[in-house]
Amino acid sequence: MKGDIFMPANYKPFDKAEWLRLEAKAHELRKLTLQTAIWGGSGHIGGAMSAMDAMTILYHRFMKLDPHNPNYEDRDRFVLSKGHAAVGYAPVLVDYGFMPIEELQIFNLTGAKIGMHLDSNKVKGVDFSTGSLGHGISLGVGAALAAKLKGKDYMTYVICGDGEMNEGSNWEGIMSAAQFKLSNLVVMVDNNKCMIDGRVADEMNIEPIDKKFKAFNFNVYRVDGHDFSQLNIAIEAAIENAKKGDKPTAIILDTFKGEGVDFMKDNYLWHYGSLDDKKAKDAFDSLDKYYAERCARAEKEGK
Repeated sequence: MKGDIFMPANYKPFDKAEWLRLEAKAHELRKLTLQTAIWGGSGHIGGAMSAMDAMTILYHRFMKLDPHNPNYEDRDRFVLSKGHAAVGYAPVLVDYGFMPIEELQIFNLTGAKIGMHLDSNKVKGVDFSTGSLGHGISLGVGAALAAKLKGKDYMTYVICGDGEMNEGSNWEGIMSAAQFKLSNLVVMVDNNKCMIDGRVADEMNIEPIDKKFKAFNFNVYRVDGHDFSQLNIAIEAAIENAKKGDKPTAIILDTFKGEGVDFMKDNYLWHYGSLDDKKAKDAFDSLDKYYAERCARAEKEGK
């Protein structure tokens, strides 16, 4: 945090130093996610890890927020439609300064403010309670439409899961976003290709998801959801579109469930789980190795 308000860092160039800064923050947040699941005894770890890079760049490069005044009117809005990934979202909020870390240490335990799905009445920094899947895009449409009607320039970002895209309520929201020309709305699909009981393609195939959004009159970008350089380009394009365009934006994030932990990666069985001492050690060791690999990539490709 810088001063009383964490100012968005989008005024800085996306150079090697910025890329490495984001890598360090994402690594810190992945480790805190694992620790939170350990404190709470379990959690939806896989989907939290796949969405972590998107949450990191939104919170630590782009979004206008103030942890000392979480409800200030001109803040950007964020909707975690895949609300079960709270075991990753809660660490983002705590790290940002909305709540003390002691709240994570009793994650989902009796009397805790922070549960398996975050309650906006209890958890500072949460604009919308989520958990029942398929509703987040419609909530985002409402927030974005309110901004248009009030003449506000805040952005609304929604992260939804690919598994929940098989629910029809999403597509009603998507139609509404295009109808009302909500260029200030960005829908990010965490396309990790796994859901609670199998592969998304086997349960209810949603591909080609990018072409479907385009057919619904969205600007569409499809990126590696674990590449900060690609994420940065897509989000900057979405913000520029909000200023000049009349279409909402969809960013399809090609990701992996459990990203960063080798034995969890791309394994739907880690939609939800717990860690004994050995698994915890192996997971933290894997995250350290993963972080080193990502830093090496940033050093090589960054400018």
